Amino acid sequence: MHLFINKVMLRLTIILPLLVSLFMSYVHFSDTTVGELARLKQFDLIMQTDPMVKSDDIGILAIDEEAMNKYGQWPWSREVIANLVWDLREAGAYEIIIPIIMTEEDRLGGDMALAEALVGAQGVIIAQVGSVQLNESLNPVPRGIAKIGDPLPWLYTWSGMLGPIPLLGLNAAGVGVLNTVPEIDGVVRRLPLFMAIGDDVYPSMAIEVMRVEKGVPSAAVKVNEGGITAVRVKGFPIIKPDANAQIWLRWNKEFDVVSAASTDLSSLAGKKVIIGSMTSRIGGIIASPTGPQFNFMPAAVSLQTLLDGDVIQRPWWATSAELAMTIVLGLFIVILCRFAPYWIIGIMFVTGASGLVYGSYYAWSTYLYLIDITMALSTLLLVGLTATFARFIVEFKAKQQIKKQFEHYLDPRQVKALQKNPELLKLGGERKTMSYLFMDIIGFTPISEYYKNKDDPEGLVVLVNEFLDEMTKIILNNGGMIDKFMGDCIMAVFNAPIDMENHAEMAVKSAIEIEAKTKELKELYKERGLPDINVGTGVNTGDAIIGNMGSSTRFDFSVIGDAVNLAARLEATAGRGDYKLFPTIYSSMTMELLPDHMLSEKIGDIKVKGKEDVIEIYHAIN
Repeated sequence: MHLFINKVMLRLTIILPLLVSLFMSYVHFSDTTVGELARLKQFDLIMQTDPMVKSDDIGILAIDEEAMNKYGQWPWSREVIANLVWDLREAGAYEIIIPIIMTEEDRLGGDMALAEALVGAQGVIIAQVGSVQLNESLNPVPRGIAKIGDPLPWLYTWSGMLGPIPLLGLNAAGVGVLNTVPEIDGVVRRLPLFMAIGDDVYPSMAIEVMRVEKGVPSAAVKVNEGGITAVRVKGFPIIKPDANAQIWLRWNKEFDVVSAASTDLSSLAGKKVIIGSMTSRIGGIIASPTGPQFNFMPAAVSLQTLLDGDVIQRPWWATSAELAMTIVLGLFIVILCRFAPYWIIGIMFVTGASGLVYGSYYAWSTYLYLIDITMALSTLLLVGLTATFARFIVEFKAKQQIKKQFEHYLDPRQVKALQKNPELLKLGGERKTMSYLFMDIIGFTPISEYYKNKDDPEGLVVLVNEFLDEMTKIILNNGGMIDKFMGDCIMAVFNAPIDMENHAEMAVKSAIEIEAKTKELKELYKERGLPDINVGTGVNTGDAIIGNMGSSTRFDFSVIGDAVNLAARLEATAGRGDYKLFPTIYSSMTMELLPDHMLSEKIGDIKVKGKEDVIEIYHAIN
């Protein structure tokens, strides 16, 4: 465990991202608006990248600007439309579809001509539309629907129906509903195969065209407690719509287009031909995933979708799989962002996102399954960012705490190393072999009296701080850690918190340099008229406990143990009494770890209070 990991940090790095993940899942799967909109936008992206396919089944006879110039201002006499029907029959059209609403009699008197044209070997299917006006029902053409179960509760319902005038409705081979049901953002992505008015069920234009082609009296719809399960037109494969009898339109369809003004209709032979408006002067424009489309295009695309068998599915397990992906990815990214290196996080993020995209694409391209990965991707992104940011904040805080705690006690290079690898610090303490240096000013009383007599206590503080600053620089430059200052005494540790193989050597080197620096400063202070200043330095090597010492609210990173106490005892001996000539003393335990080039001389033995063994002491030979 890192030194600065606590409950607050755990909340930042784990609990917060988990909450984000759970919130994302809740929003997606409880708020149908958010979830549906995300799914729809993914569908749009699929459609925009779906390769276009040229239809061999459907063609369009376009009411375009050229035709408007030829036949005059809209609305045309229905006799003109009748002539177009006859021309298409002569050209060999297989079926003719007229998605034009004809709820009123032709003011130019062409209804009879069109009624005669509707009767023939090639079936002609005309249009009717559902109306939102309450209690309105004008010329609706009913159609018998074979029902297995009750589809009415599941169908989109209109208040009324605007159908063709009876003369046309009775003579047409079929009458299909043109209405679409735009999504929450106004884009047409799905089309209902059946709609309802009261107790009556009406087929879409696509279903009616298929029924007329096979010459069957009706289409069949099957229902269970979960909604519409199947639609069948005899002679065609069974259709699997959603519970509301809707199918997703695969907008990758291209159709041969011939102007209604053209005299050459041969390219439309053998095709189901739609006579549709392709000019902005008449008709309307609808929004599709691939851009604006003329309002008859959903009928064309839905028919081609059904003919191709391109019925896009939301399998029954899709929602559960999406939820599982969201939760699993959320948990995975939380754990990953908490413990893994940042470069691994980056690789796994790209891998996870790529896996989701590929899986979704595979399900689409192989089975036409629409699997929503938007929430899983969003979770991957948002939870990943949250977890990574929380981790960054925690690590930044830890680094600042490390800097605050150690910048005055360690060399800046060591501080940076600890910031980079906080795991070097241990909570609770660890036993470790280290070298310990104690340094103290000898004869501090005369120095204190000097400043007392001058009534300059501030000068004493300045002198001591100046002196200790120089000694501190030596210790830090040699890789030591200042454990604490105790008045005019320094306690330093080598081999902590960063490992140092030559800790004994660097401790003794520091002591020797302290001795040399003291001699240099003595000369400087002498020139300033200050009293002599001397130091005693003791060094010992051995095992001790290092870690955070103190309470849960206030603690210091320090060391405790007999080996530390011995170093303090050696410092109290150095430069004093029998060892007045030896300002630097170190133990045999330290001497044994020194390199060959550092020569030592035994200067005596000391007995430590509470210990029976005698400790050999040494000093360095210059």
